[in-house]
Amino acid sequence: MLKVLIVILLLAVVVSLFSGLFFLIKDEGKSTRVLNSLIVRVGLSLALVALIIIAMWHGDISLNPTP
Repeated sequence: MLKVLIVILLLAVVVSLFSGLFFLIKDEGKSTRVLNSLIVRVGLSLALVALIIIAMWHGDISLNPTP
């Protein structure tokens, strides 16, 4: 379940990235939709990093000790 949530957050970050690109091309800097997309993307990225850190702290996921 945790890995699915991480993948969903990663996909949401990518969707936000491409929506920002679309708004940048379409609006030509005349609206704040690009800024809103950036705020959403940063918030999703922070939530993703926090989720990974908390999951590692609780022991739900771990780093691969052997290459």
